[in-house]
Amino acid sequence: MSREFRKDIKGRGASSNFSNRYDSLTYEATEEDFDNYQDEEKPLLRTEILKDSSRTIISQNKSPDIGFTYSINSYRGCEHGCSYCYARPSHEYLGHSPGLDFESKIYVKEEGPKLLREALMKPSWKGDVIMMSGITDCYQPLERKMQLTRGCLQVLAEFKNPASLITKNALITRDLDIFTEMAKYDGILIYISVTSLNADLAAKLEPRTSRPAARLKAIETLAAAGIPVGVNVAPCIPGLTDHEMPMILKRAKDAGAKFAGYTPLRLPSTVLPIFSEWLQVHEPLKKDKVLNAVKDIRGGRLNDPNFGSRMRGEGARADQLEQMFEIYCRKWGLNKEEFHLSSESFKRPTNQLSFDID
Repeated sequence: MSREFRKDIKGRGASSNFSNRYDSLTYEATEEDFDNYQDEEKPLLRTEILKDSSRTIISQNKSPDIGFTYSINSYRGCEHGCSYCYARPSHEYLGHSPGLDFESKIYVKEEGPKLLREALMKPSWKGDVIMMSGITDCYQPLERKMQLTRGCLQVLAEFKNPASLITKNALITRDLDIFTEMAKYDGILIYISVTSLNADLAAKLEPRTSRPAARLKAIETLAAAGIPVGVNVAPCIPGLTDHEMPMILKRAKDAGAKFAGYTPLRLPSTVLPIFSEWLQVHEPLKKDKVLNAVKDIRGGRLNDPNFGSRMRGEGARADQLEQMFEIYCRKWGLNKEEFHLSSESFKRPTNQLSFDID
């Protein structure tokens, strides 16, 4: 697709459908075709729900620089539409584009809670911590209707199996009743991601996520209920949002966050052209500045695939980012306490009745 046809599409992070790397045939769009993208009410841009017929739901992570071993993802693709999302290339394995397809063709594991129950009932399962949103956000807009995340949480609570969650959506407060029960046995840990406090920028970067004020309110609500909650400054985009880190940490602490983390922007595979296109459409005057800043923390490249450094960056600018994070965490009193998830209460139920919290 020719670059000059790409424009802002209301409610979407990507501005086009980049070709799938694994397709032998590609389609070259015309300007007339692209005009069809502009009206979000047209069928091309309506979110399409597709059935994921997977027979398992727990995935095992073997990457040494990822802080969890097991995860569940009830959704493949993410309607949040974050332009920088590292999970976009995963949609290519399903035969789709990592662009608009990723945020408009969402696969759902309708039997997710049932599959999770079956997995936890196996004698080989020992109650290990399960991460939710390891790839796509478990509280993306479809969750309001599908309630697959809530169903999985109910199963986890029934087994008293510990879980950690990370999300950009304030919808998470809907499940406060379950989190309250899980907190009683050190069974829940939550991170709320905040990329920017600038609502206008967030609306362009992450078009269908909750706005920054709503995320901070979610932290406040969870913290007030005694739920261990922290903030994840991620991704931290050099040259665009990195200067906001101190204030994000402060606002999160003021809301009740107890701990914090951060991750510099990653642009693996086809995420790079999608984010580069986003800059051209939404921040053309900052495009070169941002991409050059990314190179500063990626050894002169736009992406670093190496374990360890890919999650931190390298060089003077990456060091400064890490130092800023540590300084302001100390200043605002974050990461002072250690929070641990416990599997000690894990127990298989004696019957197969479903668990429900009123």
